[in-house]
Amino acid sequence: MIQRKGLKTIAIFEMLTGLGLILFWIGFFTIGLAPENPPQCYFAYENSFPLPDIILAIALLVSGMLLLRNRKSGKNFSLVCAGGLVFLGLLDFSFNIQNSIYMISTGDLFINAFINIWCVGFGAAMAVFLRGNLLA
Repeated sequence: MIQRKGLKTIAIFEMLTGLGLILFWIGFFTIGLAPENPPQCYFAYENSFPLPDIILAIALLVSGMLLLRNRKSGKNFSLVCAGGLVFLGLLDFSFNIQNSIYMISTGDLFINAFINIWCVGFGAAMAVFLRGNLLA
């Protein structure tokens, strides 16, 4: 019972994360979510992410749906997504530290730190929870 409930929770968070990625990019290109005074390389860096982020978002939505349907492939697909989230979060953290993005404003600190911590934390939690469930 606990195992199934845990899978359902992961599935819901996966789908919310996928939706969040899509909404982030909609906001980025429509209302402008960039910092007020970003470093010169900021837009070149950010503009390289829409394609992989949208693919990850779709993968998160699909793996979440597969988990909710109790499909074995959902667990395996979720582990792929977990790796993608950890990589994305660490890459973003590295860029933000090197380019002082966290220091631009309190809002940028909280938003970017939350996104980075969520990606790494949720990705790692998924990997730990699902690690013994491969093909199970």
